Amino acid sequence: MAKESARQRRITGRVMHEFKHGELRSGRGGKVKNRRQAIAIALEEAGESKYESPRRNKRNLRRTERKEAEGRTGQQEREGQSRVGASGRRESTRAMGGRNARKSTARGRKAARSRARRSGGPTRQELYAKAKKRGIEGRSKMSKRQLENALRLK
Repeated sequence: MAKESARQRRITGRVMHEFKHGELRSGRGGKVKNRRQAIAIALEEAGESKYESPRRNKRNLRRTERKEAEGRTGQQEREGQSRVGASGRRESTRAMGGRNARKSTARGRKAARSRARRSGGPTRQELYAKAKKRGIEGRSKMSKRQLENALRLK
């Protein structure tokens, strides 16, 4: 068997971490409770299984890399980081402005509360109307804060 690469060691470590914290799932979402099964899953995801052909191992490793880039690992879903390694898109948590974050974070909830407290000023609808008059593109998908910033810039 060839020497495991650094990336494969990291993948194996992540899978074992998920197992340790009860996040590792197999099949139709059943929790993995057997350490040996967790090791087998880790080696398969890292493309290091001795029971698979080299071609199949390579395929498994690429699939795992895509899974991590899209934020579909158990650890990333729990932490709400939905686009951690995605190229071009560095949005991860809601607190950082990530649209696709699965769970809100404590920091995000705190920021939302502080924004809600700052009442006064125009409503989102009023800001939208101003943006429409000025011809700002993408206004329909903008939040109140984004509309305020766009109006301030133009």
